[in-house]
Amino acid sequence: MNKSKPRLALIHATRLAIDPVEQAATALWPEVETVSLLDESLEVDRERAGHLTDALKERIMALAMHAQGFHAKGILFTCSAFGEAVEAADAALDIPVMKPNEAMFADALSHGNRIAMIYTFPPAAEGMEAEFRALVNDRGSSAQIESQLCEGALSAKQAGDVATHDQLIAECGAALKGYDAILLAQFSMASAAFQLRERTQTPVETSPQSAILEMRRRIEGKSSPC
Repeated sequence: MNKSKPRLALIHATRLAIDPVEQAATALWPEVETVSLLDESLEVDRERAGHLTDALKERIMALAMHAQGFHAKGILFTCSAFGEAVEAADAALDIPVMKPNEAMFADALSHGNRIAMIYTFPPAAEGMEAEFRALVNDRGSSAQIESQLCEGALSAKQAGDVATHDQLIAECGAALKGYDAILLAQFSMASAAFQLRERTQTPVETSPQSAILEMRRRIEGKSSPC
């Protein structure tokens, strides 16, 4: 291990998010050392509960503190259903802790005010829309977001059928007209970006790319000169 590399903790609730963000890190920040933590029970328990429970918030905090304990310089959560809990971890720790989509939302606003978001994991949609509206309010923007569920895509990805997953998302996105940007909500959807970009003139943003670039900025910005 190269001890000079900054260490970035990636915390996942589904294994489907691991490859997209690690690939983005390799491409966009080759100097970083990524460490992935996976707890699939988070996604299962969040879906069963139907809301973000106090117990889930405590587990998110515990994971963040564990990552800080192994000297991560930053923590990126890759599941979009735990926004409030991730915000609490960011406030409690002295290293940057990022929600998966905050950087993508900021990038979306650079394109215009009418934003479309495609999602595949229903429990995440309401919280993500709330996060977008909070960002818009903070910036005094009039931007609006409209979300659409891509039926069947997540099931296809979970079954290992990436081609069908990507095709369904590309078809869903190609049907969206009159938007300034299209967002792919879940990290696991990033594989569909290339196909969708071939079928639309609308800019397409993915959370892994935006998040890695923003985390690099935050960590390198906090680094002290030697």
